Amino acid sequence: MRRRTFLNALHVGIASAALFNGKSHATYLTSLLDRTADDKELAYHRIQEIKFSTVQLNYPRLVGKNARLDLHGNGPNVEIVCLMTDKGAIGWASLRGSKRDAENVMGELVGQKVSELFAVKVGTLQDRHIPFDMALHDLAGVILQKPVYALLGNDKPFITDYYSGMIYFDDLEPASKPAGIDRILEECRYDYNLGYRQFKLKIGRGHKWMPYKEGLQRDIEVTKAVEQAFPDCEILVDGNNGFTSDQFIDYLKGITGVKLFWIEEPFHETVADYQKLRNFIKREGIQTLLADGEADPDQLFLRELIQQDLLDVHLTDIEGLGFTNWRRLMPELQALGAQASPHAWGSLLKTNYTAHLAGGLGNTITIEGVTSSSDEVDLSGYTIKDGKLIPPSTPGFGMSLLKKI
Repeated sequence: MRRRTFLNALHVGIASAALFNGKSHATYLTSLLDRTADDKELAYHRIQEIKFSTVQLNYPRLVGKNARLDLHGNGPNVEIVCLMTDKGAIGWASLRGSKRDAENVMGELVGQKVSELFAVKVGTLQDRHIPFDMALHDLAGVILQKPVYALLGNDKPFITDYYSGMIYFDDLEPASKPAGIDRILEECRYDYNLGYRQFKLKIGRGHKWMPYKEGLQRDIEVTKAVEQAFPDCEILVDGNNGFTSDQFIDYLKGITGVKLFWIEEPFHETVADYQKLRNFIKREGIQTLLADGEADPDQLFLRELIQQDLLDVHLTDIEGLGFTNWRRLMPELQALGAQASPHAWGSLLKTNYTAHLAGGLGNTITIEGVTSSSDEVDLSGYTIKDGKLIPPSTPGFGMSLLKKI
């Protein structure tokens, strides 16, 4: 995650407080802090040691360009943190933010009772400890022998749809001999065989990588080809802010008759542009959802778009906003009539965290899949069935480290 995005989410999501309702973070936590038997169990454990490491995740194929960025590579080396208690419990997760941010405050955690850092009904208690937010959730689950979704109050998880988020501009690779649309169809077939029944297609080739008209035509051809080849699947499209509102409407005119599950970040969000798009899809009778909030999210403005019926799905990154803040945001979205699908691109770990957030709180319309393998993490607990992602019932996030830290 880009540091700018992390800091933006930090300042807006935590320092401003309750995201949408204007309460202070501390007041919110105090008002909800009703200690339970589970919290008392957490009090028996103190943080004894904190270790940092990385885990390598491997994509099944080279992931190419999107409308704004060049090749996305073969998989990330994710920074992680392990929290160990004096009773021998270990929780781990990817860092929220950078290792430097975590190192600046790690001394405040060592020696503390887990219950002084984390409450089951709330999550991480102090905003300055948010680099450890995911790991504290995992640790609490391990101590209490519960999956994270059960910590959120749901013994049997809500199960939701699962889309492949890995279909980029691979028709343009390699540059010396582009593979063409057949490559996209091959990738969709691979993902279909894994169990996906939703494909998110990156579009916006004419923003940077092709002449505009040629790129627009390729976007249209790819969308139609996938729809024709996979009639039992749903199509999502993501423009990565690579269009103007008029250009995106031209794209929609070019795919008349193709049903889109959602439209994601077609252009940089403004009220005027989203109003133009909403008016067009209503006038044309197009049934689709508008999804935004991934890139440099402004939470208050996203709320304004939702209130004006210009945004249906909130996409801020699961780590960028943080698990605790997402726990707070979800009921706010429900009250506003909006749904969630936290951005998870880059790391399958983020996908799996989202499965627990969705499993515990619901209101998540679909989950972003980032297919990966690893020799350093056991990812086998998560299964795909009928196009849906099912999280494991094992403690914490249910992912064991296979490497010694």
